[in-house]
Amino acid sequence: MSQASAGSRFREALSREKPLQIVGTPNAYTALLAEHSGFQAIYLSGAGVANVSLGLPDLALTHLGDVLEDARRLTQATSLPLLVDIDTGWGHAFTIGRAIKEMIRAGVAAVHLEDQIQAKRCGHRPGKTIVDTAEMVDRIKAAVDAKTDASFIIMARSDALANEGLEKTLARLTAYVEAGADMLFLEGAQSLEDYRSITQALSVPLLANMTEFGVSPLFTTTELAAAGVQMVLYPQTAFRIMSQAVSTLFQTLRTQGSQKNLLPQMQTREELYKILDYYRYEKILDQLNQGKSS
Repeated sequence: MSQASAGSRFREALSREKPLQIVGTPNAYTALLAEHSGFQAIYLSGAGVANVSLGLPDLALTHLGDVLEDARRLTQATSLPLLVDIDTGWGHAFTIGRAIKEMIRAGVAAVHLEDQIQAKRCGHRPGKTIVDTAEMVDRIKAAVDAKTDASFIIMARSDALANEGLEKTLARLTAYVEAGADMLFLEGAQSLEDYRSITQALSVPLLANMTEFGVSPLFTTTELAAAGVQMVLYPQTAFRIMSQAVSTLFQTLRTQGSQKNLLPQMQTREELYKILDYYRYEKILDQLNQGKSS
């Protein structure tokens, strides 16, 4: 029997866990940690690619190749379904179509496509500019038309709430669903009522972005489930924790001349080996070496 496609695995996870927690994994090893922690789906953030892989701000400075490279590393490390941030699709209908096809080839389960202009910025920063509804509808149609796997998920993200208010944003999201979006991503919501208004009006699954230090309060999964939200995203949480830990380490090394006081905060070598299944590899290597010496 052939393995279920990535999109199918994402849909299955969504049916099992309510709401589905989707954790950002900036590299392959964090994807393995997410799997060992019991998560059912993972995420590759556009900001994460820019920040972690390239050391750049999240200001539309990355391209399809940058994101694909990181996505492939994640899908090769784990079978957890992967949701990928493709920003505005890097251009016109042809580039959006190419992005969808390449993501499917890379084993990605889902992408989200947004309604900012191409020179986009972080969804929790001021000064965002939104394209008109018709242009975003064209983006969605281009993405849907490019699908080579019916189960692959096109998620439409709207950043319009801060600029246009809830009523106009709901009208946009309705048009996005009519254009073929499988799921929705409401960015910048500031109340549970914002989510509830969308979930009561539209039947497709809605994602809530619980990113830290932004405009959205950090609601719990229980609160979001009560508002009808079916997916909860933590896009940069792991990266922020890692960055603070590494900063503390570097400062400690410079001021104390040793890392020994931080050992209790570190993952041990044995714990690392367990996640990587190191001893299985080593056993195979020993067997190969024994065969050569006999």
